Amino acid sequence: MSERTDEELLADFQQGDAGAFERLLARHRAPLYTFLVRMLGDREKAEDLAQETFLRIVKGAQAWEERARFQSWMYAIARNLCTDRARRDRFRKTESLDQEPVEGAGGTIVDGVPDPGPLPDQAAESERLRPLLQRALLSLPPDQREVFILREQAGLPFREIAAITGANENTVKSRMRYALDGLRKALAAAGVDADTAGPGTPLGARFSRA
Repeated sequence: MSERTDEELLADFQQGDAGAFERLLARHRAPLYTFLVRMLGDREKAEDLAQETFLRIVKGAQAWEERARFQSWMYAIARNLCTDRARRDRFRKTESLDQEPVEGAGGTIVDGVPDPGPLPDQAAESERLRPLLQRALLSLPPDQREVFILREQAGLPFREIAAITGANENTVKSRMRYALDGLRKALAAAGVDADTAGPGTPLGARFSRA
């Protein structure tokens, strides 16, 4: 029996199968967390936004229709949350250091799935290279960083990245080229061969695949 697709599992969840959502969560929590860590450079914020992403999926599940892949929908939600968080963080810098942000709380279906803990590093991300790559990613403009991560880590085609970011496909491809160039320069300045330091593959290995 073949494994059910993400879209089939979400349809099952729409029909009241809570276990289907738990399987989706188990399948996507680790890659989503990795995406958020690389976007934000902060593990605590990434964990918060990973949970918020899945909460929004739960809330929006009944209205979801299979017009796009579940994975693209999930990353679109996460990307928008990253944008909102960055905007709030910039605003907070102008406020008193004594003011503390208010965070929501409460148990949900998301809390019922165990945290996977630290993610295993991919082969090309050694203990030495991983922080160098993260710093290089964070040095990119956000629009270039998100395209690179959605392409290289999430493995999305350019047409789906265009839909997620609201840019046309040619613009997305241009941002990818600029991101690759920026990463190569940043890593070279750190003494790293960028062609072998990408997340799991050479930086440009997937670039020609649309």
